[in-house]
Amino acid sequence: MAVWALGINHSTAPLDLRGRFAFALDQIAPRLQGLRQSLSSHPGVETAMLSTCNRTEIYCVAEQAAIDHTLGWLAHSGGVSTALLRAHSYTLQDSRAARHAFRVASGLDSMVLGEAQILGQMKDAVRAAETAGVLGSTLNQLFQRSFAVAKEVRSSTEIGAHSISMAAAAVRLAGQLFEDLSQIRVLFVGAGAMIALCATHFAAKNPLGLALANRTLERGEQLAARFGATVLRLADLPERLHEFDAVISCTASSLPIIGLGAVERALKKRRHRPMFMVDLAVPRDIEPEVKALGDVYLYTVDDLASVVQTGQASRQAAVAQAEAIIDAGVQSFMHWLAQRNPVGGVVPLIRQLNAQTEVWRASEIARAKKLLAKGETPDAVLDALARGLTQKMLHGTMAELRAGDADMRAQTAQTVARLFLRTQSNHDL
Repeated sequence: MAVWALGINHSTAPLDLRGRFAFALDQIAPRLQGLRQSLSSHPGVETAMLSTCNRTEIYCVAEQAAIDHTLGWLAHSGGVSTALLRAHSYTLQDSRAARHAFRVASGLDSMVLGEAQILGQMKDAVRAAETAGVLGSTLNQLFQRSFAVAKEVRSSTEIGAHSISMAAAAVRLAGQLFEDLSQIRVLFVGAGAMIALCATHFAAKNPLGLALANRTLERGEQLAARFGATVLRLADLPERLHEFDAVISCTASSLPIIGLGAVERALKKRRHRPMFMVDLAVPRDIEPEVKALGDVYLYTVDDLASVVQTGQASRQAAVAQAEAIIDAGVQSFMHWLAQRNPVGGVVPLIRQLNAQTEVWRASEIARAKKLLAKGETPDAVLDALARGLTQKMLHGTMAELRAGDADMRAQTAQTVARLFLRTQSNHDL
């Protein structure tokens, strides 16, 4: 059984390339079904996809690995050449794939070391794979073990202590531009978890005003009510952009929703007072050309990387402890996987033993029924049934004890004694 993972993340791929592979949660199930169909030569293949602003990863299980095929399929899905994707991706197999999954779940592979949001995103990925009917028992075991490892890492180490989230980093940068955050007006575009987190951080600074624009007005109103923010329609955004000193955007739009022209017009109305803009979306919400404007301070999710690294050195001591926990988790998973392996694994042998004993049981039951039909007493039939089963189970063992040279018989005798003559516990009796 082969396990493999393929992905791109904030360390290997630029923002715009990651944007080509940013799939919304409701897109993942059909994508996975398409991948499974493309892997029709690998019957029973299991697959799952994790897609966030910082990474897109595919995890697969099959009898044989199909890494090149998976890479080609993902490249086609993103509309790029296989060569380009290969240059910015990573491929991992078996224990390395398991280790990567455990590190991702534990926050060790995140832009913000130790951040907890990725764990919920991985659980969403598992649910999406279940919905698509492509998860399978091996991948499910891999992810459930990754969740358990992540829980142990967070409870046993200080890996998440003093971490600076993207939302906190945005507030910190805004504070470097504006002398007093209580004197600015802030606009949030979107209504997802990241915007809710950003709104929480900015609201704590008691700004002059908060506003929220979202494609779905009802959802926007629900989030705005939590912070006492006003609600805008996205269609009204270009005409009202000049009212805000800070704009934080994070939507699932596949195209930019704040263009260069709209920002230029807003700056004229503001008489070129500076604007602070943060684009946390992948793909981008704000056209990249906006960054060239003299009075705009635009930061992308990648630009915040240096800010969120602050304090990371103080958490490195916890990394070694977390890696040890992960190592133990990987060894445990690989042992479990080896037991299920048709070559050298114990699960197939257990199945064969169960099948063989079922044949013996059925044979002796049939013989017992015939004896009863002939008028034999129940006690005699039960005695014959027990003797028949015992003889069938011990026949091969007795033959092995008589075969081979003296050394081989001695080894066989030790094994037989360990299997058949060990003392029963009270629980067994």
